[in-house]
This record gives sequence, structure tokens and C-alpha cells, in this order.
Amino acid sequence: MSAQSRQLHLNAFLMNVGHHEAAWRHPATNPERDGVDHYVGLAQLAERGKFDSVFLADGLALWNNVRHNFAGRFEPLTLLSALAMATSRVGLIATVSTTYNEPFHVARKFASVDHLSRGRAGWNIVTSAQEDEARNFNQERHLDHHSRYQRAAEFLDVTRALWDSWQDDALVYDKKAGVYADTDRIRPVNHTGRYFSVAGPLNVPRSPQGHPLLVQAGSSEDGREFAARYAEAVFTAQQTLADGQRFYADLKRRAGHHGRPPEQIKILPGIAPILGGTEAEAKRREAELNDLIVPEYGLTQLSKMVGLDLFDHPLDGPLPADLPTVDDINGNKSRFSLVIELARRERLTIRQLLVRLAAGRGHRVFAGTPEQVADQLEQWFTGGAADGFNVMPPYLPGALADFVEQVVPILQRRGLFRTEYEGRTLRDHYRLARPAAGAGVPR
Repeated sequence: MSAQSRQLHLNAFLMNVGHHEAAWRHPATNPERDGVDHYVGLAQLAERGKFDSVFLADGLALWNNVRHNFAGRFEPLTLLSALAMATSRVGLIATVSTTYNEPFHVARKFASVDHLSRGRAGWNIVTSAQEDEARNFNQERHLDHHSRYQRAAEFLDVTRALWDSWQDDALVYDKKAGVYADTDRIRPVNHTGRYFSVAGPLNVPRSPQGHPLLVQAGSSEDGREFAARYAEAVFTAQQTLADGQRFYADLKRRAGHHGRPPEQIKILPGIAPILGGTEAEAKRREAELNDLIVPEYGLTQLSKMVGLDLFDHPLDGPLPADLPTVDDINGNKSRFSLVIELARRERLTIRQLLVRLAAGRGHRVFAGTPEQVADQLEQWFTGGAADGFNVMPPYLPGALADFVEQVVPILQRRGLFRTEYEGRTLRDHYRLARPAAGAGVPR
């Protein structure tokens, strides 16, 4: 693809009434109105802005501190079904864990959503990161980090084989002969492995995209190798351009080792943009949000990120010296490393770190004018740090509307982003080929 034809990709990460942990307290939000109409409006807004996709995160436990903030809402695939009926072009990505599900269920659900949406489904693959989740699924302890990724790899192999268990032309609808489907074009999977035994075939015909778009977000060593092997889009968190460039180059290199061209994997760092008519106004809006922070909420999150209870440590002191090492962390290793490096590089107190994490949980937060935000995106995109961005509006719907109305037109004028959708499916938006039938069958 020529440099002239390369355009960035935008995903809208939809989270309740916004990504800032105090968004629900902001006068511009209505946390009591976060039902299906709220999400439909957000998806339609992203579609109006020609976004590639919208994304719903998920967790399988009630964590954080629900006394001070929301801690979960709809099951994402169920919600995507509703969004599919209310939109026609924007892609629909949902998080589903490979640790607490089975391949047949997941393959069937995503194939169904892909059919319902006419080819707009995407799966954000996670291995789950919280100990609390294990106790909701008959387990006393979470699987160790490496084992979770081993299970995930087998899970993906089985799921892709199930999606390919029907050939594209298996349905013949021959009324005269009385033949509904050509059973020679439907085959079992007959998988027996370390974690799964699955006969197949799937009970859903092959979907419009063949395989829903595969998305991944882990940036640990295991996560990067998994992404290089399977992922087609990667949601990631980097604080600096240099960190973004290193991650981008590393993941593209790893993809090559798996025989994949670098353009087959799209890297989208997260950014939480806070817009203002002037830089001073944007900084004021950021300060207004941060003034609404409840420290007890952020401390709960931060304690889990760093693997140590911080409630007994002074807010205006540094992180304690006796923190675990990354090898001790059985949750999100890459986010642990990012947060520790951020605190040490900028010599932040715990209170200052809580503020820095409030809007993005480790993703980059940038407050500025629409032009300044567009400049940042262009710098990362043209500088070898991103193929696009996972846009995380600090409060919803207002911050997403501001981005669509103020930043997207600038990117379009610069020739960096589409003015109209060029295709119908999520794979079309990301400029990714539809897998041939049989592509997902392990050799």
C-alpha cells in the first residue's frame, strides 16, 4: 500500500458515560440513563464520524469500588446485537474471555453477530486478568499467565476451525431435489488437545466475513507473541511516541516471523482526548474532571494494577519500594510495567499517579485544541507508532461528539481519514482480506 493511500483507523471505545473515572459525576453526563438507547446513540454517532468500529470492554466479576463508580453493565455480545439493528456500517467489537468460555459457544455467538450485522463483528480476545473472575467460574485461583495464553492459542485454533467447518457454498437451497445443504461441504473439526475436545461442525453457516475480525490487547511477552500469531488489530497503551514506535516495530517484526505481512496487523494505541477551543480551555476541562476524583476509587484500581494494597500508604508520598516485580504479577503484566515506569520516570506521588490514570488507566491522555489533537494523531501515525487509534472519550456522549465534529474533519482535510465508507464489512474498513474457507484449520 502506498504512503498516499494509507489512512488511519479509528475505533470508539464505549464505556458507560466515559473513560474518566469521575465522568459519572460530571454535569454533562446522565449516568442514570445508560441503557440501550445511550449505546445506540453512541454507535450512531461513531458511524456518523465514519469510525471503523466501536468497542465494548468486559469483565467477569464486580471489581473496583462500585460505591464510587460503575463497575459493569451489559454483556457485550448481547448489546452488539441491539447495535447491529440500529446501525448499518460501523464495525462492532466485543470482548470475550478465552479463560472462562468454550470455543463452540464463542464461535457460534460471533458467527451469529456477524450474520446479524451483515459482516461487522469483531472479537477482542482476552485471557482475563483478575483473580475475582476465577471464583465466579468454579475456580479457587486464576490460571497462571503463561497457561492462560496457551489455552487462548488452542481456543483460537478451535474457534477458527469451527468457523471454517462450513464452506461458503455449503447452502444450496435446491427445492426441486430436496437438498438444503451439500453435506460434502460441511466437515467436523474433531479436535482433541490439552484444553479442549470439540467434534464440530459449527451449527451456524460460514458468516459474511468468514472470520470476525480478531482483536487483542495484551502487551506482555506472551501477549505480543499471541498478537503476532493471531491478531488483526491490536489495542495497546503507550505513554510516549518513542514507546509507541518500539512497540509498533516489535509487533510488526514478530508478525513477520509468523509469516504474516506487517499490514495484516493494525496497531491502535489508546488516547483519551480532552478538547477545548483553546489549550487553556482544554486544560481547564481536564482539571474540572480531575477535581471530581474520589481517591478511594482510584486507590482500589491502582492497588490491583501494582499488586499491593496502597490504602495504608500516604497519598502524597511515592509508590512504596517493596512493590512486586513483573514476574510476580498474574494479572495484566504490561499495564503493571507501564504504570510503574510512568511513576518512576516522572517521580509521581500516589496522588499524582491517581490523577494521571483517572482518564485512561494507563492510556495516553491529551488535552488541547482539535488541531493539537489532530497533530498528535498525525505524528504517531506518520512516525511509525500507530496505524490508527482507540479513541477513549473522557465523558459520553459529549466528548465523542466533540471528536466527531471537530477532530475528524481536520483529519479528513489532511487526507488522513476517510470521508465515506468504502466497503460494507469491518474487514473492509480495516483493509483486511476475507479469510478463505479452511484458513483457520490447523495444519
